Amino acid sequence: MSHKVIAMIPARLGSKRVPKKNLRLLGDKPLISYAIETAIASKVFDEIYVNTESDEIGAVAEHFGAKYYKRNESLADDNANNDQFLEDFCQNVESDYVVQILPTSPFISTDEMAAFVKEMTGQGLDTLVSVAEHQIACVFDDTPINFSKLEPHISSQLMKPVQSYATVLMGYKKEKFLRDISHFGFGYHGADGNVGYFPLKGFSLIDIDNEEDFKLAEVVLDYLNRGADCAEPKYFDTSLLNKNVEAMRSEADVPSILKIDGVAQSDFEHENQPIVHIPHLIADKDSTLSWCHRLVNTESNSATLISQLPGEGNRRHFHPDWNEWWYIVSGEWIWEIEGKNHRVKQGDFVFIEKNKVHKITAAGDKPAIRLAVSRADVAHVYPDLLD
Repeated sequence: MSHKVIAMIPARLGSKRVPKKNLRLLGDKPLISYAIETAIASKVFDEIYVNTESDEIGAVAEHFGAKYYKRNESLADDNANNDQFLEDFCQNVESDYVVQILPTSPFISTDEMAAFVKEMTGQGLDTLVSVAEHQIACVFDDTPINFSKLEPHISSQLMKPVQSYATVLMGYKKEKFLRDISHFGFGYHGADGNVGYFPLKGFSLIDIDNEEDFKLAEVVLDYLNRGADCAEPKYFDTSLLNKNVEAMRSEADVPSILKIDGVAQSDFEHENQPIVHIPHLIADKDSTLSWCHRLVNTESNSATLISQLPGEGNRRHFHPDWNEWWYIVSGEWIWEIEGKNHRVKQGDFVFIEKNKVHKITAAGDKPAIRLAVSRADVAHVYPDLLD
């Protein structure tokens, strides 16, 4: 047997703590649009309404794909409660179930909405309340709730969780809700009906009530928009502790670094030229000596041609906070990366992540030239040079 399930998103204009909260931009969209779009994407609602006294919010609702149910302004003041505007809606919109979705929780997911509706209709519940689970010792009115002071402490992961209302999703069998209103004068908590509780977690529990909540939501949205960039966890490299980092020798001045590495001729005076013909530049250099020529030096990056004779190169080092890469212009090089040697030649591209120890040595029987792309102030840390 199919049921008609309606989504109802309550949204009044007169928010006090965050003025016009439902129309305020979160990212590049109004706050209320997130609830609408998620409800549509969940594909479990026969109709989706925004319940508001405001024509302005109503127009936004219709723009994002919801219907506009206009409530009386008396049901949108500070004295009106949830039972009152929900009763009004239920009396005027045909449905079997009404799921109330708060627009102040923009990160509720489509999967959670779909699972919520499935549990409510599948279990034949009269009321379903979204909750947050707190799996930690909890106290109410100075009295322990889920532990005893006369028993040994147990790990929180073994403790029975306490549930608090999340309220982002509240589901009602319409007929039972209206009967509760008529009989008890209220129905928000389910009265004497068959009530279930649906746990939510993570970002879905963020509820925007004040300015601090809005700032938190903006941070979360930025995090979520970065997608794959924030998907993989990163960990501190404990191997650095064994290298006695404080005792390592660190250098950041490129001219002095190249001088110590044995580069005989260095040109740092002709950088940032609009056009440089690389073959002519190389042809003008003394190929019997090692040399470098910095092409680019800006606040964001640098690019330096480095030519060295067979057997010459740099010292074993790593960069704690910078990734760098090279293009092999000519010749051959032995590239030691984390203790493993790689032979590269003209046309090859080499990328090394920060914190990876590497050493570069010219190979073959003629000068080798590489284009190093990095930044002029990047720290070079030499793990072999301990005090």
